[in-house]
Amino acid sequence: MIKKAKYYVDEIVVVDDCSKDATAYIARSLGAKVVQHERNMGKAESLKSGFKVAKELNPRIIVTLYANGFHNPEDIPRLVEPIFWLEADVVSGNAFLNDQDLLSLIDNNDYTEDSLIYDTVIDTGLTNQCLGFTAFSSTTFDSLMFHENGVAVDITLLRDAKRAGYDVRMFPVSRLCNHNLDAFQKYRIGVVVPAYNEEKLIKITVHGIPEYVDRIYVINDCSTDSTAEVLKSIIDPRLYVISHKTNQGVGAAILHGYQKALKENMDIVVVMGGDNQMNPMQLPNLLMPIIEGKADYTKGNRLLSEEFRVGMSRWRSFGNGVLTMITKIGSGYWHIMDPQNGYTAISKKALSNIDLHSLYTYYGYCNDMLVKLNTFGFRTLDVSMPARYGQERSSIKYSKYMGKVSIMLFRKFLWRLKMKYMILSFHPLVLFYILGMILVPLGVLLGAYIVAAKFFMGWTVSENLPLLDAVFLIMGIQFTLFAMLFDMQECNRMMNACYSGNLHSENGW
Repeated sequence: MIKKAKYYVDEIVVVDDCSKDATAYIARSLGAKVVQHERNMGKAESLKSGFKVAKELNPRIIVTLYANGFHNPEDIPRLVEPIFWLEADVVSGNAFLNDQDLLSLIDNNDYTEDSLIYDTVIDTGLTNQCLGFTAFSSTTFDSLMFHENGVAVDITLLRDAKRAGYDVRMFPVSRLCNHNLDAFQKYRIGVVVPAYNEEKLIKITVHGIPEYVDRIYVINDCSTDSTAEVLKSIIDPRLYVISHKTNQGVGAAILHGYQKALKENMDIVVVMGGDNQMNPMQLPNLLMPIIEGKADYTKGNRLLSEEFRVGMSRWRSFGNGVLTMITKIGSGYWHIMDPQNGYTAISKKALSNIDLHSLYTYYGYCNDMLVKLNTFGFRTLDVSMPARYGQERSSIKYSKYMGKVSIMLFRKFLWRLKMKYMILSFHPLVLFYILGMILVPLGVLLGAYIVAAKFFMGWTVSENLPLLDAVFLIMGIQFTLFAMLFDMQECNRMMNACYSGNLHSENGW
């Protein structure tokens, strides 16, 4: 949002209303001025704080732009143009209602939640979506009162300007995400939430799941704290709790959630951790590629840009990078990054056509999913999103974790070669991989023997051995690189065929 907006404005002021994530750091790294609240003060106070700082810059126009993914910064030039040419004092972006309907809301005098203004905003789907994308001329600043909170403040600011005699106009704008929430109502969407000792965060996580989600499957993996009691206190008809009598691991928890979702015929199943580290505002970005038929499986990617990696330790970032490379080779998805990101969504067709019963039950379950999905020809798509680390701290011991997952990935890699390129079909790349796996280690061992024998043992070494060793290494590396190239081409062919609608067309994906 900031990256796009900075092309159209002189200064950006971001008000961080006591966020628990890296909002302030990301905003500063992108050159924005940041106002931080020590406690959550609500939308009205946030707007007031932002205007106070912005007015010190002596701007001719102030534009309010929310970071909820529904305001498109590319509309800023068209929004401010009437003010620039002195044709209007306030211009408000309007993506839902016609001008007369919105102007009637502005003229309404009642601002309570039982009023027409509130009911109309809710009924038309404007809540937290397109309201608030407004340009104010400098002459109107002193007339704005910021005396309402929540949804109503966006309407009352327009009313303040109009009551003061300023010309308020509506302007048709697009939405950045183009996420038509009505589209979600056509699909049964389930969210699987694995939870282990999440008594502090599980309620926040469940309450944050959007209303368009039909079912929430929380798997209490034998928590030893009060997670079970907290879950009992949550009143939500969508909630279904699965309790493990013994701790079985996050992979097993997700497996049981997946199985229950399939039994209840969910069309799309999402995985969100119980530690509130997965932002529900990003959920539409995961769902839409599946709904639009562009992917069968979507996952978060925190590694695309530096500011998105804030909160991730250097050791964790390094380990994630190493596992990304290993997973690319093991899974055959050469375009994916951040394979450890557990914020995912999967279509019913993909979920029901992979071998769920053999899903890895340790933290490497997400890597195992990628191997299975590639083997059976399903499409994956990365969705860029920032890391979100709050109160919860990871308990993973990375040295042990990387070792176990690497061994698992090597075994799954061999399984993928056998299943995909020998049983389901045949491709000579499997022979190239095998020859590479034989010749490269053989060349390394022979090279080590030559060095040890000649320089440490003082033995006489035949002049032909170094030449033979070089042949082994060069051929082994060439076979491996050619195998990787063919694997990449096969992955691209599969993705292109899917985008053309030749594969997985059932139910629209």
